[in-house]
Amino acid sequence: MKRLNIMQKTILNIILPTLFLITFAVCTQAKILIPAPPNLAATAWILIDANTGKVLIESNADLQLPPASLTKIMTSYIVAKDIENGRVSADDKVPVSVKAWKMGGSRMFIQEGTKVSLSDLLEGVIVSSGNDASVALAEYIAGSESAFADIMNQQASLMGMTGTYYSNSTGWPDDDHVTTARDLAFLSRALINEYPLQYSIYANKYFKFNGIDQTNRNSLLWRDSSVDGLKTGHTEEAGYCLVASASRKGMRLISVVMGAKSKASRAQESQKLLAYGFRYYETNKIHSAGDVVKEGSTVWYGVVDKINLITPKDIYVTIPQGSKEELKSNIILSSAIEAPITETQELGRMSVALDDEILIDFPIFAENDVDEAGVLERLWDSLQMMFNGMME
Repeated sequence: MKRLNIMQKTILNIILPTLFLITFAVCTQAKILIPAPPNLAATAWILIDANTGKVLIESNADLQLPPASLTKIMTSYIVAKDIENGRVSADDKVPVSVKAWKMGGSRMFIQEGTKVSLSDLLEGVIVSSGNDASVALAEYIAGSESAFADIMNQQASLMGMTGTYYSNSTGWPDDDHVTTARDLAFLSRALINEYPLQYSIYANKYFKFNGIDQTNRNSLLWRDSSVDGLKTGHTEEAGYCLVASASRKGMRLISVVMGAKSKASRAQESQKLLAYGFRYYETNKIHSAGDVVKEGSTVWYGVVDKINLITPKDIYVTIPQGSKEELKSNIILSSAIEAPITETQELGRMSVALDDEILIDFPIFAENDVDEAGVLERLWDSLQMMFNGMME
């Protein structure tokens, strides 16, 4: 009996508390408490997820500031768009004007009167931050740099960049030439997602042209193997700026730092943003295109009585680490589902929320087309809808 008491005490004093701790750990280990975001030594900054567009951190993100050479992200975006649409080709030979040749600041050292391939000029803009290359491309695409600036502003308007105005293709100082950290983040997101081939140039560490080797000014390309872009900028008015993007474990983040005090500072502050985002957030694919999100919805006046509803595309959400199980979905149908129905017809919307905050809201569609039934079947459905109070 004495031995049994010892065993009981052992269970009560050691084993049960241990089991409790294990259970508690299993229940809580996935949930990570998120500290306050870092305060950076810069004028403005923002951190977003490149896939979902979710803003994770921001400060003065809508403050209009001079962008310096961050301007060239839009220049390269427009060139990439024209290549995609067939208006220009990477193999085109672009004439170099006197204006382009004489540009000061950072250059790729093209010569007036020569012709340079568009692909070399684009790499010169991205890697060497060449003002001369930017002007040459602007003149080739739009006829003049001022006309190209008009295109830049039209594109900015289409993208909802309400805090941005371009006076030139380079970022050369001009009182009217401004943008915001938010606009830069979402412009960069568009470039990454829409033109991945052109975006890949941003990862190049070196560019050699006309016998001159130049190094990409984005020092994070050497410090962090997950970083593969984007662009640095510096003028006396703008300070030191950096738009960076990194991808880890299927999650891509974009950071924007404007108005840092030095080259070292802009890199260090960008690293703080990226580290914070990757440490405390995750992006999850919660539905694939074509996933059935609601089975057996009633169809009226159709050759079938039920239909499945599906998502039209892959659905992602960016959430705090460990909160995936807390996501809640809600489906609201637009009205009674009546045939005929096509696959492209929106029949309702689905939202995904976390802690009562709606993270994403998207349309849902029929899995298949549904043809209209015969006269008798439609009449019977009309009677049923009338008796059920479903008809006005």
